[in-house]
Amino acid sequence: MVAPIRRPPPGERREQILNAALRLFAERGAGNVTTRQIAEAVGISQPSLYAHFPSADAIADELCVRAFAALEARFAAMLAKESDPRQQIDLLGRAYIEFGLEHPDMYRIAFMPTRVDYCPPGMVFEGGAFDFAATDPGLAAGLRAFSALRGPIVQMCGRDDDEVVVIAQAVWASVHGLTSLLIGKPFFPWAERERLIRAVLDMGHALVESRRVVDAGVAPEPLPAA
Repeated sequence: MVAPIRRPPPGERREQILNAALRLFAERGAGNVTTRQIAEAVGISQPSLYAHFPSADAIADELCVRAFAALEARFAAMLAKESDPRQQIDLLGRAYIEFGLEHPDMYRIAFMPTRVDYCPPGMVFEGGAFDFAATDPGLAAGLRAFSALRGPIVQMCGRDDDEVVVIAQAVWASVHGLTSLLIGKPFFPWAERERLIRAVLDMGHALVESRRVVDAGVAPEPLPAA
């Protein structure tokens, strides 16, 4: 008697699709992978894949949301164990870099996409701002993660305005730059990693401190010794 073919439950099949897509995206770039290739990697037909995801972009969006959610969870853990905003910035920056180095494929999907940016179909505009949660869940997840870094910078500067956004984005850009380079150029003769990370974090601290002095009119406290 021939044993019946076991069909995995929908949730399990969905995870198989996501895992296969993550591997292919990492190898070829998300913009160069089709649903047919993903379906073949899983061992299913293309129509079967469409029962779970309407497109390769939808798969990439789901992976992006998951990557940001994992990073956001790390940020929350760091913020929970430290109340000093200066130390929080340091911990968040380090958590960001460590996340990227530990999960380079997820990091590439979230922060180094190969798909061309475009205005998502059906972009919803409400109250003077785009409703990203409804039209671009990946970007919405990224903004939630960014708000965790912005919070302690707001505390240090004593205000929340466009200048604080610039500072927070500049700090984010600095740790992203280092993380992306360490992932993308592993054979470059980098300096000792911990010293390099410390230098980037110190630059972020220096930027926040310098703007806090100008904007808040208070004397900065000395930076912690490296």
